[in-house]
Amino acid sequence: MTKKLKIALQGELGANSHIAIAEAYPNAEPLPCATFEDALAAISSGEADLGMIPIENSVAGRVADIHHLMPDSGLHIIGEHFERVNHHLLALPGATLATIRTVRSHVHALSQCRKLIRSLGLDPVVAADTAGAAAEVAERGDPTVAAIASELAGQIYGLVSLKENIEDAEHNTTRFLIMSREPKRPPRGTPTVTTFLFRVRNVPAALYKAMGGFATNGVNMTKLESYMLGGAFAATQFYADVEAHPEDRPLVLALEELAFFSREVKILGVYPAHPLRIAASARDAD
Repeated sequence: MTKKLKIALQGELGANSHIAIAEAYPNAEPLPCATFEDALAAISSGEADLGMIPIENSVAGRVADIHHLMPDSGLHIIGEHFERVNHHLLALPGATLATIRTVRSHVHALSQCRKLIRSLGLDPVVAADTAGAAAEVAERGDPTVAAIASELAGQIYGLVSLKENIEDAEHNTTRFLIMSREPKRPPRGTPTVTTFLFRVRNVPAALYKAMGGFATNGVNMTKLESYMLGGAFAATQFYADVEAHPEDRPLVLALEELAFFSREVKILGVYPAHPLRIAASARDAD
């Protein structure tokens, strides 16, 4: 009998990470973890085979903790998954829109549903994760408290949906990274994403010069973000995604030029581009 994959997630069962796991790995066993640190540690220790980790949302932006945790985790990105997020306003059976006064959820979910929260005059309270908020509402037994979470969370914790699809934007989508202890690169010639970190030298126009190689070699960079290091305002680390394979000559040349102007370059993962990314790139090309 084939052993089931065990995939770590931050949050309780019913979280959007759980839904992403079920979509990408239907036969896998989700492993709930209290924090992102716990989820990454579970992968490192072998307790979990993989991790499904949110990196950014089309409405709420980046998940800040992850960018700081990944570089020192020793783990590798082996895939990406895009999940359309549908939020529900969940409450105890018998509760109504008129009875609720407070809504609990993850900070990103609250920010993704600002219009509904404002229209109902609810008091938002930040929770560790969406499914955990649903579990708390069920445990409290208070009809004045609701949660923003998934339909799956409502089913797991015995809550009813007072309103569905309450997110502000129809495109509300979260991008997840699939993390592993070992790297797993796709073959050349297939749509590929390479994610890397770098620190430029502290000289004028270093970033501009470091980026020049990607432009001159026709490498499409889809993400570039900066992060402060060690509390020093002059020490900046950059996180980047490019749509290319590191064995392709254009990226080889671009990375060589980047290394010349950088103090450090570290590849975090080389992995297949998700079908949603491929479709979006094709639309942009048209």
